[in-house]
Amino acid sequence: MHYTGTIWRPPYEADALLLEVTAGCTHHGCKFCTLYNDLPFRFRMSPLEDIEGDLQEAQLLCTDPIAMLSARLQGLPRAERVRRVFLTGANPFVLEYKRLAAIAGLIRQYLPSVKTIGCFARVTDIALKSDGELTALRRSGYTGLTIGIETGDEEALRFMNKGYAAADIVAQCRRLDRADIRYSFFYLAGISGAGRGESGAKATADICNQLRPTLIGVNMLTVYPDSELYREIERGSWTEESELEKYREIRTLLAHLTIPTQFAALGASNAFQFQGALPQDKEALAAALDRILETVGEDDLRAYRTNLPHL
Repeated sequence: MHYTGTIWRPPYEADALLLEVTAGCTHHGCKFCTLYNDLPFRFRMSPLEDIEGDLQEAQLLCTDPIAMLSARLQGLPRAERVRRVFLTGANPFVLEYKRLAAIAGLIRQYLPSVKTIGCFARVTDIALKSDGELTALRRSGYTGLTIGIETGDEEALRFMNKGYAAADIVAQCRRLDRADIRYSFFYLAGISGAGRGESGAKATADICNQLRPTLIGVNMLTVYPDSELYREIERGSWTEESELEKYREIRTLLAHLTIPTQFAALGASNAFQFQGALPQDKEALAAALDRILETVGEDDLRAYRTNLPHL
């Protein structure tokens, strides 16, 4: 399999086949992000022959008797038929419609057991497709996008150089709703800065309540020295929230959500992980967050953040 640099995937894509179709990020300008700093380029598309070769390798692993016997002799679990493919890279959905459709065709050719395809997407990637293209991509298997909206706070979106406004999130995700393409959101607690976390959470809840995300996944902002945001802090132009403020922010976001969705904190950036369904688990999730705020100290939470070597 062809993989370039560190491969990132959402926690809930653990069972998916990871297929590299891009590497890096077309935007690569968010001040807090260091995920793709290890690459010597900003963005690269994988050649279709590499993608096809990887699919042939995955097909062989799942169907070849010799490969299955070898795995058995080594005490490895038997390879299951692949049901889902997750395309890797920061935003593979930026690829033009014809290329995404061609990739789906190759997946069906070599792994007919695959039912769904997922990938990361930027809000701006959706705008590049017509309504008809979105509907066609849904028919070809693209049923689950993960979108790092980070926040609905306009000021934070501008300062962090996300490349879109809160209104763009609503406009483009409504198009996904009409095309019946499911999507999950990543929310970044702490992105609004000290003293503004709860107002940022309320703005984000207002955005989410207009849409139909299947999951809102919370991550905690972790500022690394090789980020542009670290340099902003050194210049005195931005101040990081305390760890307890980040938890109050998450508690506020939860309180203001009125839509049915999954609400979770599953990534390594979260010192405490949780997951539940809204609205039925809202009180239990709120109680869990209240216990953290009441019983865990800032020093312990900050120690976790400081000692987190990588996301």
